[in-house]
Amino acid sequence: MHLAYPAVLSALLFCTGLYGVLARRNAILVLMSVELMLNAVNLNLVAFDVWLSKTARDTLHSGQALTLFTIAIAAAEIGIGLAIVLAVYRGRGTSDIDKLRDTAEGPDSGGPGTDGSTPTVAEKAEATA
Repeated sequence: MHLAYPAVLSALLFCTGLYGVLARRNAILVLMSVELMLNAVNLNLVAFDVWLSKTARDTLHSGQALTLFTIAIAAAEIGIGLAIVLAVYRGRGTSDIDKLRDTAEGPDSGGPGTDGSTPTVAEKAEATA
């Protein structure tokens, strides 16, 4: 098999994952798109490892070992990512990324001061009177 077949398939998978990351608003779909991108990288690692082992007569298979590390890191990433998304969903009731941007506290978030600063003693006394 030629090296171009897995390389083209990997490029298509990576571009599909990149589109999913950039275009989706649901956090779970973004995590799935990141996983798709990581799997495209894994496909490239294995394909180039097989190709290099045929040409260089190398038996270390470092590309396949690196793929196993990538799979382990991807599993940890999806576990932690899903835990965070579920915690945010339970707290806010949505997993829409655009709506989650509003959770950051800023100057106009209704805090103690109208300009985001802490109120002075005189302002506190005036507010209680």
